[in-house]
Amino acid sequence: MFKSRASRAATLAACATFLLATSACGTEEPEEAATQQVRLYGTDGNMLNSYPAELKDRAGLVDGMKGTTPLTPLPEDFKNRLRSVDPKLGDFLYSAEAYDAVVISAIAAQLAGSTDPAAIAKQIVGVTNDGQRCERVAECLTLARAGRDVEYRSVSLTRAGFTDAGEPSTASYGTLHFDGQRLNDGKTEFVGAGDESAASTKAPPKAKKQRGDQNDRSDGSPLVLGGLLSQTGDLALAYPPISAGTKLAIREINAAGGVLGEPVVWIDGDDGTNPAVAKATVARHVAQKVHVIIGASASGISRAVLPDVVRAGKVLFSPSNTDASLTELDDDGLYFRTAPPDSLQGRALADVILRDGPQKIAIVARKDSYGEGLQGTVRAELERAGIGGDRLKLLTYDPPADAKANPVDFGAGAKEIKDFGAEAVLVIGFAESAQVIRALADAGVQIRH
Repeated sequence: MFKSRASRAATLAACATFLLATSACGTEEPEEAATQQVRLYGTDGNMLNSYPAELKDRAGLVDGMKGTTPLTPLPEDFKNRLRSVDPKLGDFLYSAEAYDAVVISAIAAQLAGSTDPAAIAKQIVGVTNDGQRCERVAECLTLARAGRDVEYRSVSLTRAGFTDAGEPSTASYGTLHFDGQRLNDGKTEFVGAGDESAASTKAPPKAKKQRGDQNDRSDGSPLVLGGLLSQTGDLALAYPPISAGTKLAIREINAAGGVLGEPVVWIDGDDGTNPAVAKATVARHVAQKVHVIIGASASGISRAVLPDVVRAGKVLFSPSNTDASLTELDDDGLYFRTAPPDSLQGRALADVILRDGPQKIAIVARKDSYGEGLQGTVRAELERAGIGGDRLKLLTYDPPADAKANPVDFGAGAKEIKDFGAEAVLVIGFAESAQVIRALADAGVQIRH
């Protein structure tokens, strides 16, 4: 039944007057007004402009979805430099962290005066703490060649340096919003986290001054870096910005004279978001005498390959691992990351959810160290804020083993969430998590837009 224009205007005016913020305004179907609406939340694995495409013809389901991701306000100059590498770049997630992982590795090798991975590893934390501050690649490498200790600050590393464990002591998070099937940059908010006092105060080995413009290669030059990034698999949607960050860093390092008198060599490599694929790539990098491996993209993949990397005596430096438990792994001092641990993101994410005042919250996570780790951290933060266990529902799903595997079947979980009466659903996953959102809609869960 259609309404006259005057009748519709009167209805809308009445709603505005009495602030009746319900779906009954402007409709003659009151039974829908009583239906519980659910707000969706996401994390760094799915808060990307490329994510709605995973929902295909139902991409509009993401509109209204909010979430957090490690993100610092990126200067336009840096974005433009990234676009010079990839003109089609639509996301910037972890691009700054990838850039900094490569640059820090290069500065550390120059300070070590060697491409020996163990020597590089001993310099990495020190590169970010208690030296002469520098922000540009050319400036930092000039200081390092002169044997000067540096304190590197750049796009992702702005407030404080690494902890003794080789990870950021502070972080910046962005609160992102999907509107019109894209992230609305105008709504992005930034919040800081972490403690500057946690930065390492240990002095690195004394820097070695470079002798002459060219070396005799007794230092092991050239420095060879190998990628272990998700060119394929569930995290491939985040590959373009990470790839752009690594390539930009290599280009600018070599334009500034390279490391140890030689251009840095980059060898691509795929982790497939799959342990078997990643292990095979690591083996190839070891055979090709790679010194530092940049990756893996996913925390669970780094956990799987780290024993192989340590056994080979190489450095593993990830721009996007956030699983908090990786801090405690036995890594022989060879594992580092520029992405902050989820112990920090969990607090930011819980705050975003709590601001909307839901009384019942479901947290759905992919069943791996990243998903379950962040799920546990968010749960702890919500409980600390007074959300009791009876108001929380935790569910997990098995991610597909590879591209040939059947998609995620979350039908039963979606029904549980509907019966639970959740008002908020946090989805922790990568591209495959789109199947969770589809299942919620199929189960009759009314997603709030």
